[in-house]
Amino acid sequence: MNTPDANAPRGHYRICPLCEACCGLQVHTVGNRVTAIRGAQDDPFSQGFLCPKGISLKDLHEDPDRLRQPLLRRGGRHVPISWDEAFEEIERRLHPLVDAHGPDAVALSFGNPAAHKVGLLAYTPRLARALGTRNVFSASTLDQMPKQLSSALMYGHWLSIPVPDLPRTDLLVVLGANPMVSNGSLWTVPDFRGKARALRERGGRMIVIDPRRTETAAAADEHLFIRPGSDVWLLLGVVHTLFDEGLVRSSPLDDWVQGLDELRAAAIAYPPESTSRHCGIPASEQRRIARLLATTPRASLYARIGSCTQRHGTLNSWLVDAINLLCGHLDQPGGAMFPKAAAFAVNTQGRPGSGRGVSLGRRRSRVSGAPEVFGELPMVCLAEEIETPGEGQVRALITVASNPVLSAPNGPRLSRALDGLDFMLSLDIYINETTRHADLILPAPSPLEDLHYDIAFGQLSWRNHARYSAPVFERPADMPEEWETLTRLAALAAGADWRQPVDQLDTAALRQELRHQLKDSEGTQSEALLAALAPRVGPQRLIDLALRSGPYGDQFGRKPDGLTLDRVQAAPHGIDLGELQPRVPELLRTPSGCIELAPAPFMAALGALAGDAPPSCAPEELLLIGRRDMRSGNSWMHNLPVLAKGPDRSTLILHPDDARRRGLRDGDRALLRNAAGVSLEVLLQCSDEMMPGVASLPHGWGHDLPGTHLSVAQLRPGANLNALLDERLRDPLSGNAVLSGQPVTLSVLPA
Repeated sequence: MNTPDANAPRGHYRICPLCEACCGLQVHTVGNRVTAIRGAQDDPFSQGFLCPKGISLKDLHEDPDRLRQPLLRRGGRHVPISWDEAFEEIERRLHPLVDAHGPDAVALSFGNPAAHKVGLLAYTPRLARALGTRNVFSASTLDQMPKQLSSALMYGHWLSIPVPDLPRTDLLVVLGANPMVSNGSLWTVPDFRGKARALRERGGRMIVIDPRRTETAAAADEHLFIRPGSDVWLLLGVVHTLFDEGLVRSSPLDDWVQGLDELRAAAIAYPPESTSRHCGIPASEQRRIARLLATTPRASLYARIGSCTQRHGTLNSWLVDAINLLCGHLDQPGGAMFPKAAAFAVNTQGRPGSGRGVSLGRRRSRVSGAPEVFGELPMVCLAEEIETPGEGQVRALITVASNPVLSAPNGPRLSRALDGLDFMLSLDIYINETTRHADLILPAPSPLEDLHYDIAFGQLSWRNHARYSAPVFERPADMPEEWETLTRLAALAAGADWRQPVDQLDTAALRQELRHQLKDSEGTQSEALLAALAPRVGPQRLIDLALRSGPYGDQFGRKPDGLTLDRVQAAPHGIDLGELQPRVPELLRTPSGCIELAPAPFMAALGALAGDAPPSCAPEELLLIGRRDMRSGNSWMHNLPVLAKGPDRSTLILHPDDARRRGLRDGDRALLRNAAGVSLEVLLQCSDEMMPGVASLPHGWGHDLPGTHLSVAQLRPGANLNALLDERLRDPLSGNAVLSGQPVTLSVLPA
């Protein structure tokens, strides 16, 4: 009998967890070493595409800075301890604090990477429920909550987000987004560049509207500059034109729409001849865009981070969908369509009209009264909740893959606040700008030591699919999986015995959830499901349950040809479930069973817009915006050599005329200052890609803070844009941070 050679070259299929593109990879190994990473040519979803982030999985796996055992702060530095010691420390510190001050004394902060890992996304809600705290914060309120809120109020669920049907569209209008770099955002579309090229080759067009001539704009047929923070006026000008010129198109959705007359009446007040003074786009251009969208048979308007991170981000997100609907392109091939996820398909549960709707303002934050949305408070409120004494003051913080000191406005204030906590626990793979404050850090396996199934991104994908990838390497025996860590933490928080076998804790939690979801007071159905899912536990059990009960599932034997985890695992590169299909009214979960085109909160906010204006600045000031880079999805990626090499990507880009007026040139170092007097030293990059009067600095830099262990990132730390941003500025509807259009001054560095 031949024994397999442990050191023989092998190939492994892997789904990349590092950005929303979710590309399929082929990881080549010899023994426990990665020798190469390529795009998986047979993957039906990404079709061989990969970007530099996929290649960086090798660097991440091998990074000596990546944590591999728990660390406890002692004497001002972090020292390694065992996992049992770590949980004993949490028990010793957390329970007395909650007993004395209540559950709201503990806050939770979830970061962007949690959305990419099934062990985090499926299990952090259990921890939140076990703690019982109302102080929950996440990265959603830094860039995407407006889109989630508008989708919830229009369609009944916060993940019913329409995406462009790019392979079939003839016109794509992109507002405040750069999918050439992101490969989609709240739109999972690997190889956007190739798909955009195919669009133009078949005679289609792409128009980009942005304060910067981005990589997407450079590849487009047209680019229009727009003033930062003014998208709502452009969108209202387009809506006005559609009604004013009789361009509203009939579609199969007509019988499922409520609020058309209300929107028509509200749009009367916003002719392009009026809105042009706010957005900087002439009325003739606004009307032309409206006509193009209305008269092109297959077209889609797409807007993302730039439009969400404004004061009126929720109104922007709503109006984008409204325009697609008015032009007859919503839920239609080539327009903006709704994916149907194979698993965790939240908008396939129940029946149209069976939804309870969305409740807003159920509670507000203790200090500034910011609204809770979907159980979360704005991340920009975390510092004040820690600093302000009184009942409900946050005294302990648990962060999960979260680095708000760099990613949230006024990070220096939050950094100071973290030092005032009684206890801080971080689940993270690095000692970064936030976790350096933690009393205890719990690491996780390498992504190559973990299974992967996308919970969220199947509901945002350009094409329907089901894909699973197994671990490439066996994880170390003393390293628990993330779901195991969270399961023990939830048990500890609930006062249960966290020392029980983790499988038993997991089964008990799932049993309770099933009985609640199924209204199964006797437990008969729940036990039958648990038996059918055995012997799987953990995320594999949840994935199998979600697949089998999902829209393509076998329904536990009732549809023998349906999906199961066994079937998906047996497909070497996943299963293609076809192009997007119309889903209205099937997906609607509003109480009315209709698309709500004029939700009351939006109409009220629109009424208050008359006396508002976009951000403005004095002649000596610039309006500051962020930007995306393909090699810089999250701040910790700056520590991976393959992504960190090459030109400095943390530069401040501005128009050459703006630099010249200040006595500055390309390559100079200069002083960037906000109205509060906070200043940063920045490296200048002069380019006519910038709209005059606007400057761009990327998010996620500033790796020069003491106490971090990011040896590669510290070599070129860059400047922290968020240190200049005012955390008090929020979208009033969603609480999302305002990251675009804040005024700054730029000057020569003092001698």
